[in-house]
Amino acid sequence: MYSDSEENYLKAIFHLERFSKEGVSTNAIAEQMQTKASSVTDMLKKLADKKLVNYIKYQGVTLTNQGKKTAASIIRKHRLWEVFLVEKLDFSWDEVHEIAEQLEHIASEKLVDRLDKHLDFPKFDPHGDPIPSKDGTFPERNKVLLSTLKAGESGICVGVKDTSTSFLKFLDKNGIALGITISVLDREEFDGSLEIKVGDEKMTISQLISSNLYLKTN
Repeated sequence: MYSDSEENYLKAIFHLERFSKEGVSTNAIAEQMQTKASSVTDMLKKLADKKLVNYIKYQGVTLTNQGKKTAASIIRKHRLWEVFLVEKLDFSWDEVHEIAEQLEHIASEKLVDRLDKHLDFPKFDPHGDPIPSKDGTFPERNKVLLSTLKAGESGICVGVKDTSTSFLKFLDKNGIALGITISVLDREEFDGSLEIKVGDEKMTISQLISSNLYLKTN
């Protein structure tokens, strides 16, 4: 059993490790957790004592095998709850993250297993992020950013890079959702903006928007 705070740190380190080959810095964790570096150091010592992280002062932090397994379990619960909230309780995809942040700390493994079965073992959450299996394996999906497509190319929206409420509300407002086909009609070389077709609607989106949408192409 770990505290909510310990679990939040493990999850943060797990995500940060994807972008660091030499371990995660204390400052990076502090920024992610919106806290002081000194507080991070105190927590890392606790996690190291519990064999969840490899921590040497002034060196990068990495998760141990047990730390990775625990972090994957937390992420699994979070994303399963997001699926449940959207599919069964009709929450929109911009509402579920904060609620799932609370539900992810429920310890009952039996409950989570039954939730997974009830949802028919989903592989991806409402934002297109992979849901790890019980053994911690993440499903893979080939995807590219919309910003990399050329005029005449198209793909199916399978995920978002930015999960902020404002971005998700923008997508809802413009009829962009998971499973919808997006076609690139033209690209503006000056600023990278794209003219796209979503369903029967044509629109122009900025490079900032296109660089936060994942598509599965043929």
